[in-house]
Amino acid sequence: MRAVVQRVRHASVTIEGEVVGSIGRGYLVLLGVGHADTRAEADKLWNKIFALRINDDEDGKTNLALADVAGEVLVVSQFTLFANCKKGRRPSFTEAAPPAQATELYEYFVDLARRDVEHVATGRFGANMQVELLNDGPFTIVLDTDEL
Repeated sequence: MRAVVQRVRHASVTIEGEVVGSIGRGYLVLLGVGHADTRAEADKLWNKIFALRINDDEDGKTNLALADVAGEVLVVSQFTLFANCKKGRRPSFTEAAPPAQATELYEYFVDLARRDVEHVATGRFGANMQVELLNDGPFTIVLDTDEL
């Protein structure tokens, strides 16, 4: 499982002109699911994201976790995180999980986030989405459960 975590001042997802999810201060999580991923990887990844101390304290140091700042979370499915660009100029997405598996694990990950965070918004799995954000910092982290 892979995630791009961006600390944001605000973020939103629009589908066909309608805002379907939005948050204030918190994290935008772009989430990709691979073939070998299970709920165990989702648990590991969410626990890592939730515990990350990437929010500024009163001295401007990155010492605070999401719960410390009452942060919100926007989770957007992103199969392109499994793009393989080793051959040619057109990415291959064969390393991404098939839709049924990816949907189940995406929804499970969102449920984990909702367990810990008061406001969790989402995009819509498989939809053509426009994601807008104001990255705070900028602060962006790439996580892969194979490396955690």
